Amino acid sequence: MLEAQALARSRLRDAAWTRNPRLGVALIAASAATTIAVGFAGPSAVALDLGERTSWLPPWYLPASAGTPNEYLAVGLLWLGLLVGTIGLWIAWRAVREGWRPDNRKLFGLGAGLSVLTALVPPLTSADVLMYAAYGRLQVLGLDPYDITPAMIFREEFDPVLILTERPWQDTPSVYGPMASFSQWLAAWLGGESMHDIVFWLQVLAVVPFLAIGLIVYRMAREDRATQTRAVLFTVLNPLMIWSVVAGAHNEALPLVFAVAGLWLLRRHPLLAGIGIGLAGTVKVSLVFYGLAMVWGYRREPRKLVWLVVGAAIPLAVAYGVLVPRALFAASRNTGYISAGSWAPWFHGLFSLVMPEWIARSAVGWMGWIGMVVIAWMLSRVLPWQAVPGADPLANPRREPLTVATRTAVILTAAWLITSPYTLSWYDLTTWVPLGLLAASRLDGLMMWRGMWLSVAYVTGRSVEFSPGLQTAAAVVRDGLCSAAQLLVIVLIVRWWWTEGRELPSFTRLRASLAMAGDSQRIPYD
Repeated sequence: MLEAQALARSRLRDAAWTRNPRLGVALIAASAATTIAVGFAGPSAVALDLGERTSWLPPWYLPASAGTPNEYLAVGLLWLGLLVGTIGLWIAWRAVREGWRPDNRKLFGLGAGLSVLTALVPPLTSADVLMYAAYGRLQVLGLDPYDITPAMIFREEFDPVLILTERPWQDTPSVYGPMASFSQWLAAWLGGESMHDIVFWLQVLAVVPFLAIGLIVYRMAREDRATQTRAVLFTVLNPLMIWSVVAGAHNEALPLVFAVAGLWLLRRHPLLAGIGIGLAGTVKVSLVFYGLAMVWGYRREPRKLVWLVVGAAIPLAVAYGVLVPRALFAASRNTGYISAGSWAPWFHGLFSLVMPEWIARSAVGWMGWIGMVVIAWMLSRVLPWQAVPGADPLANPRREPLTVATRTAVILTAAWLITSPYTLSWYDLTTWVPLGLLAASRLDGLMMWRGMWLSVAYVTGRSVEFSPGLQTAAAVVRDGLCSAAQLLVIVLIVRWWWTEGRELPSFTRLRASLAMAGDSQRIPYD
């Protein structure tokens, strides 16, 4: 049986179509086109209802007289599109490894075009953008979104924006940082009393940072064509991220654009690099992993490290210490959640049979934190070392600050995403971006596998009534197949580490690392 499986995998790897870049790019484009078509068809079980259109602004879609798209057709097309897109990304990734060197300007242009077109139709499958609009609307009304929820208002009086929000977050106050709240206020101020127009501005605030991130890493990788192609494929031309970030109008790119700008500046301006990561932290505190990675990159250069910390402290102190102190504690409201489709629901269900609910949740939470440390260690032992383009070719990549910071950002964010009990496909952007600047590895394929299943699982993520048959199929995909896929990722990382040395941490190694940190001549190149 095992020999037959190995033979089948070998034949698949040897098949010419699995390295055909034209086919890969065509499948990626087809995936995005499917998303655009379903969105353009108008409000449905998967496309958001944005209320009355009062202006010429996007998102654009067919009039109501065209009818409501069939839910089975819409869901089926999106599932198929995500599968096709992931296969296309895998084929293009293989083609790069086999020597494909395209015109990266055209490749970037294609990704940018698909992303912009996706942002011109209604958001799909997640109502998070409606909550962003609601928090912005509360601010325009002079209310505090950290204390007041949308439901507290629309249950008492009619509001044309707040009434269009959807479950399950209507009773949840904002958990976002001051910069995110400002972006929500800005969109609501520009959009007025029209949910449709507010969502358009929120889509702009999603796709523009997304494109800016792609442009930054495109520029960072300009001295190595293969790496530059990877950077484009993993950002603006990544069908999983076009779907998760752009089609869902999620704000994941807003903090990340500041963090990635900070990485870009790491080789030249530690103070500005610090300001970049500090600004990222004013949107979402989860970007702390990038901050830790940058600190680790500068650990042998104390002066630059001090400037980095000072730079990060400036926007954080202004945002959380002066402007909105209460926002510092808002993110704590997110703790304790368990998302469907992650590895955690199965364990939570088992624990709940033998212990109280709060203990079961706590146990799952601790499993996640411990697992993150373990997986981070394993990835740090097996992830290949390759200098980020632009480094001195004679320098040791293990000592080059940007290379160290980029690789560490991949390790920390990937370990967090893979082991967190609450994980969603749009969070993966934090790993995809730096991963595109590193050498190819097994982690690339694991991120594709993980992202595909999470994306498929949340096609039916809205809190709306689906037909019984579709609801059953969605539950099987989300609660069964997707959770199994996430557990498999963990197992495969453990196996990867086990087969490549299974090196364990030790106090001896820690002391040696600390000693070598102070003596550049004693660090071996390997």
